Amino acid sequence: MKFNKQDVVEALKTITAPGGGENLIDSKAVSNIMVFGDEIDIDVRLTNPSLQARKKLEVTLLEVIHQKVHPKAKIKINTKVDKPQQPAPIKGKAIPGIDSIIAISSGKGGVGKSTVTANLAVTLAQMGCKVGVLDADIYGPSIPTMFDIEGQRPLSVNVDGKSKMAPIENYGVKILSIGFFTQPDQAVIWRGPMAAKALNQMIFDADWGTLDFLLIDLPPGTGDIHLSIVQSLPLNGAVVVSTPQNVALADAKKGIAMFQQDNIQVPVLGIVENMAYFTPEELPDNKYYIFGKQGAEHLAQDKNVPFLGALPLVQSVREAADLGRPAALQQGTPVQQSIVELTQNLVTQLLKRNTNLPPTKAVAITNMVGCAAIK
Repeated sequence: MKFNKQDVVEALKTITAPGGGENLIDSKAVSNIMVFGDEIDIDVRLTNPSLQARKKLEVTLLEVIHQKVHPKAKIKINTKVDKPQQPAPIKGKAIPGIDSIIAISSGKGGVGKSTVTANLAVTLAQMGCKVGVLDADIYGPSIPTMFDIEGQRPLSVNVDGKSKMAPIENYGVKILSIGFFTQPDQAVIWRGPMAAKALNQMIFDADWGTLDFLLIDLPPGTGDIHLSIVQSLPLNGAVVVSTPQNVALADAKKGIAMFQQDNIQVPVLGIVENMAYFTPEELPDNKYYIFGKQGAEHLAQDKNVPFLGALPLVQSVREAADLGRPAALQQGTPVQQSIVELTQNLVTQLLKRNTNLPPTKAVAITNMVGCAAIK
């Protein structure tokens, strides 16, 4: 079995590149060809074709090489999709007065997504930003507990002749949650359409006022609520929270993949590693990597998304959440410093993302007055 790279090149010149009149070689769609004996390794770069078109091209490549080069050649095709450089379309309906909307998600429950959301919100508020939190975790709302506002009920206010909900405010953060409308021991047993309707009311029938940031605490996993959010709102980006162990990282990958789907295309601003290590109070300089070391950081590298930072597993963070006083309020502690660094990294990535979009109200955050996060 004798053939060389040039034989493969000549065969590929007979195949037209998707979306153009040129062949695969002249269009530069083939970035690399390697021949090892009877094995052929081909790297193909395409500009965001449909899955059907991509599969069709791969089948054509196999058929042509087997016909024109050798019928028993072993072929490996590595297809990479280069997405167009123009900004992704803004979906949904923007909320007047809100500059940036960021979804905080996790692949699985119990990784501290709501804790991260609460501490990001408080830190942004301490920096002088106007911040809101929408607790979209319909089936397990925990934001009211973390902000010490359990049992409160939003009041109705008149805005331009329309009755709207006034969010509950604490620590400088405006908050709405389904937890305000249910009893603590009451299970929310709703199908998708009912949950979506409740969310839309909290989003569009609320008097959010002027906000620099609206953080949306999503339910764990990927499902109806996530689809409702990305269809309803022009999200500026998403943050994925995970712990370091493999079982959490496997689900975090699915969360990243959901936001990166062609029909969603919400930029992943970064990954947060929660419970990265345990530091006992009596040994503040010791770090014990109970759930594994730097798992989420490695995932960020593998997926080519930013790593925003790591938060430790310490007793004070759990106690602060249970008492309704987020750890970000504990000035000068190592945990608070880690949260500040995480928040600054998030805003940096958001600003980078927004420079690639038209300066519309939905994405412009550079006009924030007094918000030290961007300074």
